[in-house]
Amino acid sequence: MSDVQEATNQLLDVNLHENQRSLQGMEGGPGSESENLQVTIGATVPTGFEQTAADEVREKLRSSCKISKDRGKIYFDISVESLAQVHCLRSVDNLFVVVQELKDYQFKETKEEVLKDFEELAGKLPWSDPLKVWKINTSFKKKKTKRKKINENSSKEKIDNGQGDKRDKKDVKKELTDNALESHILDYDENPAIKEEIPTLVGDDLASCKDETDESSREETDPEVLKFRVTCNRAGEKHCFSSNEAARDFGGAVQDYFKWKADMTKFDVEVLLNIHDNEVVVGIALTEESLHRRNITHFGPTTLRSTLAYGMLRLCAPQPTDIIVDPMCGTGAIPIEGATEWTNCYHIAGDNNPLAVNRAANNISSLLTKNQIKEGKLSQGLPIDAVQWDVCNLPLRTGSVDIIVTDMPFGKRMGSKKRNWNLYPACLREMSRVCRPGTGRAVLLTQDKKCFTKALSGMGHLWRKVHTVWVNIGGLHAAVYLLKRTPQAFVHSSEQDGERTPW
Repeated sequence: MSDVQEATNQLLDVNLHENQRSLQGMEGGPGSESENLQVTIGATVPTGFEQTAADEVREKLRSSCKISKDRGKIYFDISVESLAQVHCLRSVDNLFVVVQELKDYQFKETKEEVLKDFEELAGKLPWSDPLKVWKINTSFKKKKTKRKKINENSSKEKIDNGQGDKRDKKDVKKELTDNALESHILDYDENPAIKEEIPTLVGDDLASCKDETDESSREETDPEVLKFRVTCNRAGEKHCFSSNEAARDFGGAVQDYFKWKADMTKFDVEVLLNIHDNEVVVGIALTEESLHRRNITHFGPTTLRSTLAYGMLRLCAPQPTDIIVDPMCGTGAIPIEGATEWTNCYHIAGDNNPLAVNRAANNISSLLTKNQIKEGKLSQGLPIDAVQWDVCNLPLRTGSVDIIVTDMPFGKRMGSKKRNWNLYPACLREMSRVCRPGTGRAVLLTQDKKCFTKALSGMGHLWRKVHTVWVNIGGLHAAVYLLKRTPQAFVHSSEQDGERTPW
């Protein structure tokens, strides 16, 4: 794929022999060793879709993948040359390089003894190779940012040397500005992460905070001491310590070992301490923000994560020329993800709310603009359309749709539990009408499982449940249902009465 190829080329362009200042406390080594380095990468994925993410890793990276006992995590081995391709995976949220995995860690009985062991652990870990990977990853990100700025500048030059239409200049300039601010929009509007992470600042507070210009210029001239923080994720009931205490004491030992400075916000290195029952995994983060923040810039009351949308789409195994419909698209997360990854299919985003359709159209436009800036030329577009319609009376021909993928109203932020008892049966019936008998599939996400099960029980002649994936959506226990359309032809009630239907 073009994104993977471009990212791979960017990584290969990184000069591993250039500016190789040794990290304090890290063993040095020749650049050739880094190029042939084999490491274990950990990734957080939407809970319930661990197998889907593992399948993507095997397919795209040709690497074996292990699913962690701790839900929402997978581990796989790669060479450093594949690092750029790892960042292009569609099913993973965050990435980290594993320093060491302790599968059967023996916790002491008292809190003081456990925390003392954490302090001693910091000096025993094999930090060298993971820190080399972190350094290469940082160089890759800097080069990628530099190329993005060059493309933006070249786009601006083309605008200045173009047809001279002032109105067009303002419009394109506004698009470029909107794209530049995209990351800030995502930070403020994105829903909070499901799992609590506790970053802890250890050591002395920094005396003062200088502006970014002085800081960046100082980094170019003097090798600065790295700044870091420790983030602890803990799951299990038999621990006599809190996540905050573990991060504090382990972080203090890391600071003493490397002589790094602690900074909870402007850190260079984020050390991860993942504890699940008796399993302890220490890692170094390779992503500053979740990779699911890639498509959506205009958010609604409920916006689905792009990684979860990818998992839902992959469940139904889209084939070339398939027509894929999201009849309740909201901000368009599912069809936009589909149009990006499955470009040989046709995607339709529809909703009854004009505001939702407008947000979906804006998200499509923003993604096209971003692709245009990245490629430095006019984008060829995406195989997607946005339509306003009634989900219970779709303007589509009977048996014309191959796949239906949608996030149904939970009855929490959108709609109500009471309305779902009428909405769900009507939706399933209309979906069965437009879906191709025998080959059609539907992947439906809902938290209102009782209502959905009742509605599906009355549609047994039209829909057959194939698989259920249990997921966690913002702390809500939800389900993704994979349905298969039965071969039975749909018979409209009006046809039974001898009337003709418009579709």
